[in-house]
Amino acid sequence: MEKPYAESCDQNRGPILAVIKPLLENCSSVLEVGSGTGQHAIYFGEQMPHLQWHTSDRQQNHEGINMWLDEAALDNVHRPIELDVQRSEWPTLEIDAIFSTNTTHIMHWPDVEAFFAGAGKLLPSGGILLIYGPFSFSGVHTSDSNAKFNEWLWARDPLSGVRDFDDLNRLAIEAGLEFRHDYEMPVNNRILFWQKR
Repeated sequence: MEKPYAESCDQNRGPILAVIKPLLENCSSVLEVGSGTGQHAIYFGEQMPHLQWHTSDRQQNHEGINMWLDEAALDNVHRPIELDVQRSEWPTLEIDAIFSTNTTHIMHWPDVEAFFAGAGKLLPSGGILLIYGPFSFSGVHTSDSNAKFNEWLWARDPLSGVRDFDDLNRLAIEAGLEFRHDYEMPVNNRILFWQKR
């Protein structure tokens, strides 16, 4: 197998780091849900060596993640945990934060519900949830390109789609999370920040 590579990870990692680094300054352990290729884990693990970074994804993505981990050989970035948010048992980790990029618009809605419920159970009081990606607000897309992207997602998989902040925040509240901030990011993406009550 050839090591997987996503150009978007290299393009968005700097702006993401600028937002999450100060938010994770007092954290010691992070679970990344949906680590994908593993590129973000390596970059953020290098840039924030005080963090123990736990990767996770569905089993089919583990080989690619491990290729990146083997090459980087970082002591603070850990082997992927098998996690399918709706079907897997969530890991019993002591973490301060959960981080996820470009996942909620790929997940089917029951998976999104399971993701928030699982995050709410795993995070300790004061724990942080950070989600990066495209979102709509009160049913309105933030750009024409996001609206077109949503149409493309629906055509590919009618159960996927750009998620609305109000729907996500309702799930967060049910999971015991309080909304803290919405960070505007390049290319019509955002970082949404919740904290466990």
